[in-house]
Amino acid sequence: MPTLSRWRTGHAQPADIQKQNERSVLIDGLGVGIVTGVSTFLSVFLTRLGASPFLVGLLTALPALTGMLLAIPAGRFLERQRNMAPWYSWPRAMVQGSFVLMGLIPFFVSQQITVYAVIVIWALVTIPQTIVNITFTVVMGAVAGPRRRQYLMSRRWSVLGATTAITVAAIGAFLDNVPFPLNYQIVFIASFVGGALSFFFSRRLTIPDNPPPQRDVVQQSLGAYLSDMLAVLREPSPFSRFVISAFVFNLGMMMALPLFPLYWVRQLNASDFWIGLINTTNNGVLLVAYFIWTALTRRKGNVLALRICVFGLVLYPLLTALTPRVEPLVFYAALAGIFGAGLNLVLFDISLSTAPPERTAAYIALYQLTTYIATLVAPLVGTLLADLFGYTPALLTGAAFRLAGAILFVWLGVGVTSERPRAVQTA
Repeated sequence: MPTLSRWRTGHAQPADIQKQNERSVLIDGLGVGIVTGVSTFLSVFLTRLGASPFLVGLLTALPALTGMLLAIPAGRFLERQRNMAPWYSWPRAMVQGSFVLMGLIPFFVSQQITVYAVIVIWALVTIPQTIVNITFTVVMGAVAGPRRRQYLMSRRWSVLGATTAITVAAIGAFLDNVPFPLNYQIVFIASFVGGALSFFFSRRLTIPDNPPPQRDVVQQSLGAYLSDMLAVLREPSPFSRFVISAFVFNLGMMMALPLFPLYWVRQLNASDFWIGLINTTNNGVLLVAYFIWTALTRRKGNVLALRICVFGLVLYPLLTALTPRVEPLVFYAALAGIFGAGLNLVLFDISLSTAPPERTAAYIALYQLTTYIATLVAPLVGTLLADLFGYTPALLTGAAFRLAGAILFVWLGVGVTSERPRAVQTA
């Protein structure tokens, strides 16, 4: 305990705690990868149960809508907590455990009622999911510290990606050999293994306690708190420049996301084989890409990697929109996977390095809020443009937003400044 006490008061993390933390992060990633693989079949399950396209669309819309409403209040709540680690492990366990419950429901009710029951469960777990999306960044940043967090996250995301790919392949083979809906029920119930693994090891994470929140922040009403957090974006700070640039870029990312499979199928008449190959390639390159970008950022810093990745990702919807054949899409998907891996690492690091250490949870919640807005609004705009003008103009519009965001990253000097982040003073 004396060693841990000295660490909590600001000294370097002891080697034994750091080693335990890093091992727990990787095994937690393994468990999350299993559940993530299972979750990819939830929309298919609802479709086979006869759910309407609107209900299936709620699987994407509900988390974004809940996040928009609760991100700032959740950030306010979390920055008052003494330690963030339990608020990562327990809410994640609730989200992961929901798949077990979804697997049990068809034993007791009809398929039609099951559809609505699954949607209700999904709506409820968006609340703990909003908390997880905030605490994940804070906890993972605190586990290894500024010098090792990119390296650790590259390993975690590689483990998670490989596990997810293996899980998806195994489930795909299993589902064809067992009658419906029992096959999906078994898969969802079996996800308990991944959830339990994730919970057990995420509970072992040991991070420093949060600094006590400022007195004026504690006494603020929710309305005043929200006003002050939105005022952060008007400050000429490294964090506000980062969030504004990322928001515009994410609009382009999310706008194109639902258009890719539509373009493949309806414009290029791509077969299931080619669609599978495109997705497999996009995910497969991640296993190597994370390590490449980690090595580059160690030698050259975040700025070069950020600019390469954002301008590189502009090419994906642009080249797709201009391609009349399906074969080149595999190469484009590989490039998108490589650039996407680098962007994940760099944005994760910059979000932490530009947020004031004493208010990390609140500032990450604000960043998440902008991401939720882009996630909810941009896909609807993209599909509307596709209906009105066609898939090629819609993809080009997505590429234009990505380009605008990439230019903002450069113009606003995101990642360049060495200014120490500070919290905006409240009135």
